[in-house]
Amino acid sequence: MLAWHWLGRAPYRRVLADQLATRERVWAGGDGAVLLCEHPATITLGRSGDPANVLAPEGVAVERIERGGDVTYHGPGQLVVYPVVRLQKGVIDFLERIAGALADACAALGAPGAAFRRDPAGLWLSGRKLAACGVHIARGVSVHGFALDVATPREAWARIRPCGLALPQVSLAEASGRTPSVETVAAEVGPRVVAALR
Repeated sequence: MLAWHWLGRAPYRRVLADQLATRERVWAGGDGAVLLCEHPATITLGRSGDPANVLAPEGVAVERIERGGDVTYHGPGQLVVYPVVRLQKGVIDFLERIAGALADACAALGAPGAAFRRDPAGLWLSGRKLAACGVHIARGVSVHGFALDVATPREAWARIRPCGLALPQVSLAEASGRTPSVETVAAEVGPRVVAALR
């Protein structure tokens, strides 16, 4: 049975290891999981990532990983959602289901109107990016996922060129006029993502 787990603030590499172990279980016929966490400051480069889009790496771990997409920042004030599940349909359906769950959670927290956009992929609100996404599918099972900006400090985004583009960003705190904790947002997101993927 699919369940969600709040991991708190957890190192990037440790959570990646958790994802890969869960993927092994799913491949073997076991249950998947939706892992939610907040990372210490980390920059990830996807398979097509251009190191030139990392603008200020000083003091931040930079990880080259197997997901799609270019460069993404993870850090305090951001909720990362890692659904490790067997896809029922195609990748776009999978991304739309998760994005819809995130949009519903954001609406419940005071920021309605977010929607999935395929290019550049993510959850968008009033023309600004609220959550980035990048996944990797192997043998029908997903790893990596979505990064929702709850209240990421604005200066953190100056470290990268998100997705290789000059993208306007927005946080849930800015959009809602409130500053919920990442754990509070996880409690809204987790059940919705699980329900969307059943």
